[in-house]
Amino acid sequence: MKKTVIILFTALFYCSALFGQTLTQTVRGKILDTDSQLPLVGAEVLIPGTDPLIGTVTDAEGQFRLENIPVGRINLVLSYIGYEKQTISNIVVNSGKEVVLDLQMQESIINMETVVVTAHQNKGEALNELAILSARSISAEETNRYAGGFNDPSRIVSNFAGVTATQDGSNDIIVRGNSPKYVQWRLEGIQITNPNHFGDQSAVGGSVSTLNNNMLATSDFYTGAFTAEFGDVLSGVYDLKLRTGNNEKLEGVFGFGLLGTDITLEGPFKNGYGGSFIVNYRYSTAAIIQELGLADVVDGQIRFQDAAMKVVLPTNKFGTFSLFALAGLSDFTFEDVGPDVWSTPGNNSMRPDIFEDFDKEAHLLNTGLNHTINIGRNSYLKTTLAYSNEGIDDDIFENQFLRLGDPDEGTLRDSVIDRRLNYDSKLEKSTFRGALTFNTKLSARSKLQLGTKYALFNYKDQQSNLGTDGKTRFTLVDFAGNISTVRNFVSWKYRISQDLSVVSGLHNMNVLFNNKSTIEPRVAISWDLDPKNTIYGGYGLHSTMESTHNYLAKVQQPDGSVTEPNRDLDLLKAHHFVLGYKHRFGKNMRATIEAYYQDLYNLPVENLDTSYYATINEGLDFRYVDLVNQGTGRNYGIEVTLERFFSNNFYYLVNASVYESKYTSLEGIERNTLYNGNYLVNFLFGKEFVNRGKKRNQTLGLNVRVFFGGGRRILPLLRDPQGKLAVDVANNRYWDYAKAYDEKIEDLYQITLSASYKWNKPKTTHELFLNLDNISNQKGRISEFYDEDEPGSIGYLTQFGFFPNLMYRVYF
Repeated sequence: MKKTVIILFTALFYCSALFGQTLTQTVRGKILDTDSQLPLVGAEVLIPGTDPLIGTVTDAEGQFRLENIPVGRINLVLSYIGYEKQTISNIVVNSGKEVVLDLQMQESIINMETVVVTAHQNKGEALNELAILSARSISAEETNRYAGGFNDPSRIVSNFAGVTATQDGSNDIIVRGNSPKYVQWRLEGIQITNPNHFGDQSAVGGSVSTLNNNMLATSDFYTGAFTAEFGDVLSGVYDLKLRTGNNEKLEGVFGFGLLGTDITLEGPFKNGYGGSFIVNYRYSTAAIIQELGLADVVDGQIRFQDAAMKVVLPTNKFGTFSLFALAGLSDFTFEDVGPDVWSTPGNNSMRPDIFEDFDKEAHLLNTGLNHTINIGRNSYLKTTLAYSNEGIDDDIFENQFLRLGDPDEGTLRDSVIDRRLNYDSKLEKSTFRGALTFNTKLSARSKLQLGTKYALFNYKDQQSNLGTDGKTRFTLVDFAGNISTVRNFVSWKYRISQDLSVVSGLHNMNVLFNNKSTIEPRVAISWDLDPKNTIYGGYGLHSTMESTHNYLAKVQQPDGSVTEPNRDLDLLKAHHFVLGYKHRFGKNMRATIEAYYQDLYNLPVENLDTSYYATINEGLDFRYVDLVNQGTGRNYGIEVTLERFFSNNFYYLVNASVYESKYTSLEGIERNTLYNGNYLVNFLFGKEFVNRGKKRNQTLGLNVRVFFGGGRRILPLLRDPQGKLAVDVANNRYWDYAKAYDEKIEDLYQITLSASYKWNKPKTTHELFLNLDNISNQKGRISEFYDEDEPGSIGYLTQFGFFPNLMYRVYF
């Protein structure tokens, strides 16, 4: 493998000598008013630093075109009378693909028709102008550049302050100590399913995302005190945007790698019409990694495939329509799977006379139609109709065996004496959503946004497992029916001055299933003290439904009867407080410090005054018990970030978070949550070596990421006062619940390296990516379990080990 990589990089370094002409490409796009979404006519677009200066102005439709732009990275400066001047940085120009940009400009509150106002170059800040704290934008270029991304946008966010992952190979996103199941995923402005392959019923888990950065535009990620438009969420929001396809020429991207082979096509429907399409399909080639022995992966068959598309259809009189979709299929078959590979319900996987086989199939589909139309000169209405469907089919088979002596070999062998289906879960959820959002610019100072959202969930859920006798089957969930919600919101942004802004609003959440509702106030303020310093703060009340299976759980009572005691569960709620300070060291560097406090209440906990159990710790394993909304919790911490944005061919990002995540159940003891790692530190650095090769058309990129963080809290195994293992296998007693989440086994670290090599040809661009995840093969221990075959009879779930990913991509 090492020789292959060296040969490929060597060949790619010299191959461009065949071409002698200067390589160029077209950069074009459209500029709209941020508030009204109307085109800006006559806006100036310049490429600074060019000699002679390259520039143009927008036409009657707000469109601009810059032709024969040399390949490489460029910046654009946008200016328009009465609007804030804006700089768009680090636009990558390749010879194989046109650059098509959708840009927006903000009207200045200085009411002078002949003045162009210069605003701060707020790189990395959220595209959503109503989000002025605990939010940032993530570009497709960053997801491609950062080490460890795997071409997967969901992995990128763990590079930022306050955000981490479980380090076991999954795509879980843990924000400020909150459970990953409370993260909300959105696509094209509407809530969607968990977009990961191999997900579970709590919308967590999954090791591969269906999302592909070939399809993505710059998107926003939020970590707390959300604006009023966001509801049914406690943890974080990932608001993903699909990019618009090229509406003038047919283009494509083909990629082949160790994880998958994919193709992206985009283009116009006909010449002269502004409509376009973009579509992507990927098929798993992960089996190559198994066959080549390049990583320590589990025995079994893993398959997945996914697709995404976006169609944009503008009209002259009836606004713009856009159709989008994201879909995925996945399945695996694991033989003799243990807790070191995948968590399964119950404790039978730890019994010495049983091994388990796990068959899993999953699918997801998210599709929708957006319609945007201008109403007058200052307003527009956005309407969304969407449908999603997700299904999970889990079958866990138990194989009971006897260990026998072999008379010929004198050794032991295992003889299976019984194979039975223990856990059987078939879950399917269809969701119909509708949303109306009205935006109006009351003045240059004031913007109003209000909307309503309706969701109808249709469930077909069946779950059962074997009882303790191994024969009787007990029904955990058996439900076929509908649950619906209505959410309403209003947001108002008022710019008191050019440097001082306030965003306030209300969100109303209604669960029609059990008639629960809330009124949630939100407010945020941002004050630019001077061009270099900004302080900001905010508050929000937030709520969310618990995972649906908790409402529908069947619980066996002491008298043997079965009830559904949780149908009347209330919403989980939290007060979010945020206070921050930002300092800019010139146009390419900034430092941020942000403190937060989250006061959680109405948390569902087991209705037992001796129980530690709360649903906020629920992961891939789960319990069906009588729940009440009497739990409380608190998350608080400080996040510090120093970010040097990409400029002069290098960047770095250093951040650290110190935090606590606590909860209290009916037992009255304040405990750590499962996700209270206490601290995390990230260091990222990258450098590009441009103009390589004889014709100066090649670029080498090197990137590194170093992570340090606290481990996950554990349920420890039973031990006696001397610390000796004291589990009782015969009576199914393994865990010391009195010490739940008191400790973590050890802190974790990981080093990831990546390299890319790009070379431009007259009609195509080629790229080769190599990512070496966890290059030191660090196997930090995350949790423990009983295994009589391990030293001391203790086994461990560990960090996912060294994992290489090699990908070749061509743009044409």
